[in-house]
Amino acid sequence: MIRFARSLIASLLLAALILPGLSVAAGAAESTETVVTLKTNRGDIVLRFFPASAPEHVKNFLAHSKSGLYAGCLFHRVIPGFMIQGGDPNSKDKDPANDGMGGYSYKGEGTMLPAEFNDRKHTRGILSMARSREPDSAGSQFFVMHGDAPFLDGKYSVFGETIDGIEVVDAIVGTPRNSADRPDEDQKILTVTVEDWPTAKVEATKAAMLAEDKAAAAKK
Repeated sequence: MIRFARSLIASLLLAALILPGLSVAAGAAESTETVVTLKTNRGDIVLRFFPASAPEHVKNFLAHSKSGLYAGCLFHRVIPGFMIQGGDPNSKDKDPANDGMGGYSYKGEGTMLPAEFNDRKHTRGILSMARSREPDSAGSQFFVMHGDAPFLDGKYSVFGETIDGIEVVDAIVGTPRNSADRPDEDQKILTVTVEDWPTAKVEATKAAMLAEDKAAAAKK
């Protein structure tokens, strides 16, 4: 019901964005951008990217999405008010002790990415790259912000944002967890889809999600 209502709002917003400039847009190529849908056992999270801010991190995430590395990975660390972390291929095995210790860049096993710190802020819904204490150590692990964390700004590489499914992030982060912030029940990425969407659709989808998220927050 939530996704249907949001889809309807997005469609209306998309029409509002397109119709006023229809005669102009008809003769020009429609701009598009790549989005990734993480289908999880709690619902879908749809992400857009910031290639101008962190081109290598975007390339890395898309490569892992297309290769199948992320399918089957767990969100192995969840902290309410902070973030959900996933993307470690180690989380596919039966040993929780090694979760959070694996991963590598799109260049191959044993490789990591140089940091691409930028001016984008770690606010709710932002997609950023996990790393060790060494700045140039990003591999495949990523996190999606549940709340705002300004203390991460300029210290971790932001490379995308959530445009749909923020309520799924809420559901994942709200699951019971142990003292190590590992969910008691698996929060799994089932499949990953990479698509090109019209930029107008991306913006309308994001606007619909934000409006619904704001309304939900006002009711609390």
